[in-house]
Amino acid sequence: MNTFALMRDTWPVGFPAMSAILGSIVGSFLGVVAERVPGMVMEEEGSSNLLFPASHCPVCQHTLAAWENIPLVSWLVLRGRCRSCHTAIPLRIFLIELFSALFFGITAWCMPDVQALFSLWLLAAFLLPLTMIDWRYQLLPDCLTQPLLWAGLLLHAFDHRLPLRDALFGAVAGYLSLWLLYWAFRLTTGREGLGYGDFKLLAALGAWCGWQSLPVLELVAALSGIVGYFTLFNLNKNNLTISFGPYLSFAGIVVFISQQFAFIF
Repeated sequence: MNTFALMRDTWPVGFPAMSAILGSIVGSFLGVVAERVPGMVMEEEGSSNLLFPASHCPVCQHTLAAWENIPLVSWLVLRGRCRSCHTAIPLRIFLIELFSALFFGITAWCMPDVQALFSLWLLAAFLLPLTMIDWRYQLLPDCLTQPLLWAGLLLHAFDHRLPLRDALFGAVAGYLSLWLLYWAFRLTTGREGLGYGDFKLLAALGAWCGWQSLPVLELVAALSGIVGYFTLFNLNKNNLTISFGPYLSFAGIVVFISQQFAFIF
């Protein structure tokens, strides 16, 4: 950690630039996670895993060459189309790489503590594919939410700025708060308002941020969800389906970042 701190102090422009390049590479992998995990979870016939087969066009099965796998650059060079069959490459592939590059670069420039920076990157690496998957499929896979929860508990087992007890209670309280809300809504209306994946995601965020942060986290998620709902409603009034996972993820990032600055200052 001291090496990275020294690198940032002596190379204030280069460190964020290198972080942005790293972010684009990480984003490229997270795009694969977001594209392939739903098929793996739903056990689609012939579904792939994260490593095999190699990156390819889903239409013509053209295996991508090394130069076609360069984050951001390849999409721009190919003008968003497969080199073989000219099928459009989804814009979301480019956007997740761009967002990851910007996120890593900006946070590397402004985060005061290197250990907190790496923790934030790890948190974002889970939340970004979870957001994309839930947005498209209304699904929050256990294979991502459960490791995220354990990572939060392990983080605070070694980083004692937040007591491990608070992280553990945060996980329990996070799950129970949405579980109770789910059953209250279901018994009152006869309908389901939340999914079990939302309980697990909030439990994981409670482990990362502690039980004290849950009221603020839920408030930010609810307010951003309301804004998102009315925005989407005005854009598409037919077949509108709202996923809560993206708003929980947004709130988790906001709260975790605010905590790091509070710990420092």
